[in-house]
Amino acid sequence: MPKTGVNKFMDQRIFMTNKEQTNVEKYEFEPIKGYPMLNWKGKRPFRSTQYFPAQLKEVYGQEDESGWINKVFWGDNLQVMSHLLKEFRGRINLIYIDPPFDSKADYHKKIKLKGEKATSDYNALEEKQYTDIWSNDDYLQFMYERLILAKELLSNKGAIVLHADQKQAHRLRLILDEVFGQDNFRNEIIWHYGQRTAAREKRFDSKHDNLYLYSKTSDFSLNDVTVEWDYDDFVTHRHDIIKDEHGEEYVLSDAGNGQRYRRYVKDIIAAGKPLDTVWDLPLLNSSDKQRTGYPTQKPNYLLERIIKSCSFEGDIVFDFFMGSGTTLDTANTLNRRFIGADINLGSVQVTTKRLIKNDTNLSLEVFNVNNYEIFRNPVEAKDILIEALEVQKLDSNIIYDGEKNGYKVKIMPVNRIATKEDLNELVANFPYKKFEERKAANQNKPVEEIMLVCMGHEPGLGAALENECGYKLKVEVVDILRDKSDLTFKYDSEAVIKVQNGKLVVETFYPRNLLQKLSQQKEDITDWREMVESIMIDWNYDGAVMEPVVIDIPEKNEFVVGEYKIPEGASSIKIKITDLLSESYEEVIAHG
Repeated sequence: MPKTGVNKFMDQRIFMTNKEQTNVEKYEFEPIKGYPMLNWKGKRPFRSTQYFPAQLKEVYGQEDESGWINKVFWGDNLQVMSHLLKEFRGRINLIYIDPPFDSKADYHKKIKLKGEKATSDYNALEEKQYTDIWSNDDYLQFMYERLILAKELLSNKGAIVLHADQKQAHRLRLILDEVFGQDNFRNEIIWHYGQRTAAREKRFDSKHDNLYLYSKTSDFSLNDVTVEWDYDDFVTHRHDIIKDEHGEEYVLSDAGNGQRYRRYVKDIIAAGKPLDTVWDLPLLNSSDKQRTGYPTQKPNYLLERIIKSCSFEGDIVFDFFMGSGTTLDTANTLNRRFIGADINLGSVQVTTKRLIKNDTNLSLEVFNVNNYEIFRNPVEAKDILIEALEVQKLDSNIIYDGEKNGYKVKIMPVNRIATKEDLNELVANFPYKKFEERKAANQNKPVEEIMLVCMGHEPGLGAALENECGYKLKVEVVDILRDKSDLTFKYDSEAVIKVQNGKLVVETFYPRNLLQKLSQQKEDITDWREMVESIMIDWNYDGAVMEPVVIDIPEKNEFVVGEYKIPEGASSIKIKITDLLSESYEEVIAHG
């Protein structure tokens, strides 16, 4: 594996990136100059983006010898890719995406309670995983912006494969021509699946999808990949099969200069058939072991061809419409590094569970992007806000938390509205000697420019700071809930967990959203474990990143254990309970 490691800096649970990188919010993309250009109502240029921090939630395994660890992100992929720009601009080798097809449908996952009820469809409820209903113009703008960011992330040798069907394929190809340049179009691949599909009135039965392969530049190499011939398939391609004096079958091949030579059929079949642009591969059977229950899941054998053809071992493969994690699972099997992202929390839970079940030695980090859980941990909240605002941190300064655009930044309490009383500590620690010197040098100039960052605040907070200080200040109040309304914060469900007789015991669990849905179904719950997908426990949680040691993921009709023997040396215990909707409850319990 190439030694192409990732420089990584951790501060609490935040994925800290190289501080020498340009701020994302100040970076402008190169103008798109590709032709032809597709126009739609409300088409807007996409020339820059803002930065979103990533909150590290879970870690499985360790970095490899080069410092790499695979990554999964929960969040809007536009925000995830904006985050990745700092560290991965020009570093991704292969991007595969299976985006929404604008199918005018809602996609659901069937949810079944655990235990005896798991065998009956009567007790099942359907949970919407995602909506694929768009106005045409919104869909095209959505894809346009994400493809521009994808190009920024690709290396000069990199390639993207976009999976589409006939509804939007022609429009998406024009957008790809515009973003990547029509000279970088490599292939349109037809994935033909032979199973019978429902024929529609007044049109032929559709039995294929379209895969568009584009490179970042002309400096792109396609691997020689072969697939298995069978004899009948070979015969349909080679009609000039001859038998020699020993009965061996061969064909006469042109060697140039008018010369011909024998190529024996057995050798040709053994060597395999070079890939062409029509791939005859079946859809996933409903009983296939690969099935995760996630809608629109694609088969591993399809992704295997793409990844083998367009990347090498050790390359980074990225899928930002991750779904059930097929791209990541296949990339891992083929010794590629991977990054995945999805806006659907169910996708993240399904993918994580799938990856750690299929590879017990997997190294993986799981992040939230703009779904921040911060209210229990003020220190972590401060770090997230500093990174979100791209504030330069001042670790050695006891008064301020950082600096931005000439302002000294102070993070106010984040789990409540900031009040005038919260200014007392700041006022008490001001460098009044320096203030006096600055005032003497220029009576009309503020002695300090201060930015107060808060989650809601009392009126007149800035004026109160200046009055209490007694010096002229320039104060800007940044209200995250108002001024950064694109940042999202979330809360938990509830549970009762106790330590009894040397065991960690889950007495009951209340997943709020799931219970509400089950009550609408008039479903009677007799055991809370019927509603639980998995339980994970870190016996020595360091207050920053969860590293599960207990990974309790039962089979479909079985329960989680619910009681776990606490090992010697356990200290701070963190438990994560995930329900059937893939929503999680987390709690930290002091021990020892």
